[in-house]
Amino acid sequence: MPESRTGPSAPASPRPNLAARRKSATRMEIAHTAARLFAERGTAAVTAEQIAAASGVGLRTFYRYCRTKEDAVEPMLSAGASRWLDILGDGPDRLPTIAELETAAIRALNVVDRDELDITRGLLRAMADDSALRAVWFRVNLTGEHALLELLTKLSPDTDPLRLRTLAAAAAGAIRIGLEQWADDDGPVAQPGSVAETSSAAARTDTRASGPAPLVVRCMRELTAGVYAQAPADTTTAG
Repeated sequence: MPESRTGPSAPASPRPNLAARRKSATRMEIAHTAARLFAERGTAAVTAEQIAAASGVGLRTFYRYCRTKEDAVEPMLSAGASRWLDILGDGPDRLPTIAELETAAIRALNVVDRDELDITRGLLRAMADDSALRAVWFRVNLTGEHALLELLTKLSPDTDPLRLRTLAAAAAGAIRIGLEQWADDDGPVAQPGSVAETSSAAARTDTRASGPAPLVVRCMRELTAGVYAQAPADTTTAG
């Protein structure tokens, strides 16, 4: 949530210039290409040269953006967390409820199409054999947890800091665990459902055919339950 400004001429946040937008687009193209190749072949069978060539950039350009081939996927992995945080930041100016955390996660996941879900599943499976790729995944998740804690602190500055920290860890962990469990399962990649459909699917034990969102919601409910059980009533019921 952006901080409010006072005064007659508070400057708006500047848009990235054309060069910055092009760099961002190139970096994301490299990320998607690397993720697709890792998902299809495994990381051991993919080189930085192959990623660069498939992305339409030179090897020197690749290394300007990425320290290693595994680092190349970081923007793609970070995009979902950024969407989730943006949705939460656009919500009420208070600590989000369990339902609001779930809804934001569902909305963030539901913009991902079937092809990208297939790539994400393959990428997460490839991590089993590559500690460097796992390190990128864990770094992205820890960064997301810290960003969520910062947002929760801005939304509810008077809430016990330990409660905010445990909530951020539980909510971010729910997304990670839900995605990892979904990637381990052999069910088909389902089309995204509505918030109501996803919430209903999360209550069922077998959610393999429903895509990652129901598993994320189920994890969210289980991991955040203890945090909200100790919170004031308006934290769980505010609408």
